[in-house]
Amino acid sequence: MRSSLRDRLYIIIFKSDTPAGKLFDVVLIGAIIASVVAVMLETMEAVRVGYAAELYALEWGFTILFSIEYGLRLYCARDWRRYATSFYGVIDLLAILPTYVSLFFPGAQYFLVVRLIRTLRVFRVLKLAEYLAEADTLARAMRASRRKISVFLLAVVTLIVILGSLMYLIEGPKNGFTSIPTSMYWAVVTLTTVGYGDISPQTTPGRFLSAVVMIIGYAIIAVPTGIVTAELTRRRDHRPRRCPDCGSPGHDENADFCKFCGSKLSPELAG
Repeated sequence: MRSSLRDRLYIIIFKSDTPAGKLFDVVLIGAIIASVVAVMLETMEAVRVGYAAELYALEWGFTILFSIEYGLRLYCARDWRRYATSFYGVIDLLAILPTYVSLFFPGAQYFLVVRLIRTLRVFRVLKLAEYLAEADTLARAMRASRRKISVFLLAVVTLIVILGSLMYLIEGPKNGFTSIPTSMYWAVVTLTTVGYGDISPQTTPGRFLSAVVMIIGYAIIAVPTGIVTAELTRRRDHRPRRCPDCGSPGHDENADFCKFCGSKLSPELAG
């Protein structure tokens, strides 16, 4: 049997449908944002020189706070192993590790910006069901498109190898293309239309190939976007309407009110 203390802690820490639970999450999100701001300020030399001791104390204060919170989550979770290996469980652990690691490897504390990922809980806290539904739709569309995108990426990698090899043969080491990997780096930069300019062709055939690669790059950019957009459109056309308050799906197209909680349905909302 679980103790009443563990049950109360579970409701406060893992639920947000009670005043205490919502207050806990809001305070937690505020502390997360403040800790990330402190980490960013520490990278500014003027602030670091003038407030080094204060920033160091803040960093350890937040780390101890989040360590206690993580321990409480493990203590009161229904299944602590499941929580520890879940997405939020791993992020919660990564949010406190950098400070301890920095005792042995200075500079590791800057990875504390991973704490910002924990603010994703704001969607649950504020009950933004429609945002969660849209995020779920996007994630499903990405998963459904993964094979097409994988084939596309494989084709791009193959193209980069071919273009890099061609440019190496055309320009050679005397023009900065000292190896095929270096030429592949140029192909990536050119194909993505970034164009750093640190390596550029000097011969007429090389410049002609560069122009062709840039044009191909513009065409390639649209391919993954089109794949995901098509999948999103297909899913939007086939998904049921969702209540904006309770988040329940399965409503008729002509329904005006939610059949679960009675809230008014927005005509444009789907989920």
